[in-house]
Amino acid sequence: MKFYNTLSRQKEEFVPLAPPCVGMYTCGPTVYNFAHIGNLRAFTFEDLLRRYLEYKGYDVQHVMNITDVEDKIIRTVRESGKTLREVTDFFTTEFFRDLDALNIKRAHVTPRATETIPDIIKLIEALIARKHAYVADDSSVYYSIQSFPEYGKLSHRKLDEQRAGARVKQDEYAKEQMADFALWKTWNEADGPVKWDSPWGPGRPGWHIECSAMSIKHLGASFDLHCGGEDLVFPHHEDEIAQSEAATGKPFVKYWLHNAHLLVEGKKMSKSAGNFFTLRDLLAKGWTGREIRYALLSCHYRDPLNFTFDGLQGARSALQRMDEFLLKLQETAALETSDELADLTSQFDAALDDDLNISAALGALFEFIREANKRMLDPLEATNVLATWRHFDAVLGFGIPVKSDVPVEVQGLVEERQAARKAKNFKQSDEIRDQLAKQGWVIEDTPKGPRAKRG
Repeated sequence: MKFYNTLSRQKEEFVPLAPPCVGMYTCGPTVYNFAHIGNLRAFTFEDLLRRYLEYKGYDVQHVMNITDVEDKIIRTVRESGKTLREVTDFFTTEFFRDLDALNIKRAHVTPRATETIPDIIKLIEALIARKHAYVADDSSVYYSIQSFPEYGKLSHRKLDEQRAGARVKQDEYAKEQMADFALWKTWNEADGPVKWDSPWGPGRPGWHIECSAMSIKHLGASFDLHCGGEDLVFPHHEDEIAQSEAATGKPFVKYWLHNAHLLVEGKKMSKSAGNFFTLRDLLAKGWTGREIRYALLSCHYRDPLNFTFDGLQGARSALQRMDEFLLKLQETAALETSDELADLTSQFDAALDDDLNISAALGALFEFIREANKRMLDPLEATNVLATWRHFDAVLGFGIPVKSDVPVEVQGLVEERQAARKAKNFKQSDEIRDQLAKQGWVIEDTPKGPRAKRG
């Protein structure tokens, strides 16, 4: 198994520090608003990575932080008139709903930055003691990038000696800035009630130190995998390495994996361009979480993803083709010999072993479906094929359709109606119900979910 390591800029064989255990840290949401589909691409890629590691027999310990104090969150608190906890609890709950809708596995540990303040303070104290950080005149604490000669090794930037002493206090700053960054920000009036006591006076942590403190607390000073979007390479992940390794004296992370950015209909996503979408926006348009997951997952994680509505329609068609095949198996049985199933498994594994080459893995599955549909189905091997497919789905997370008398296209409309109801788009929900009624189907809402039956 090989992954492309951003640190070395090459594919490397994956060898965990303490097999079969794998420590995996993924940068979680900043909970000041709903996650958009660019964010969700990262979480979907990370879900594929975790699922595949587990499929290969590794015992993954997955930690994903919740950033619940940061510049944008404080601005939202100030503008909304709500408390920090009210804002962050609401958007944290909504974020987990998004993960569930996309069938993304929850991390084993999801620490909050605000619950890790004592650990953050201890880490900053260690950096000051080791001469890697200093207290400024306003009682804020800054990391001295000049104190860490390897600064820039992840983003492959050279430290500019002429910028010694330049400082940046905001959490997110320009990509070209290589300057001392804030570990602890002294309180000011704009922060309102958001503050904690510290040896340097009241204030709050900087964004970068939060992730170092949370990852070290739950995974140790050194661990295997750290993931996120490519926009986090600099400065966030670069700063994490500098402050973590300076504080502990140990290598921080062995493998860094980053997913490429997402475009929408070929353009950068923005509200002003009218192409900014959250998951709930897409569900309200009648797409299902399963279809959105397929669209986000089907492109290799290091390739830019052009997210389009044609692509969503393609995802719907691909899943319907897959479902029709699997339902056919359940009705009649399966096909193929055990040798052919072994060959399919080999192709699937080989593709994903190569830096999670999802396109090749899906290509092997659909080629199998194409060939299988040409043959007579043999009931004898139905169990083997379905068991093999369930094994694959433990990685893909698309789900196995349940044998039913309801046609696939009708079941698809039932799912669309349910998605519209969840999004509170009752007009669309009623339209789908009426469409099904014209086709002779009645929707029965049960405690286990909606069910279609002949009218």
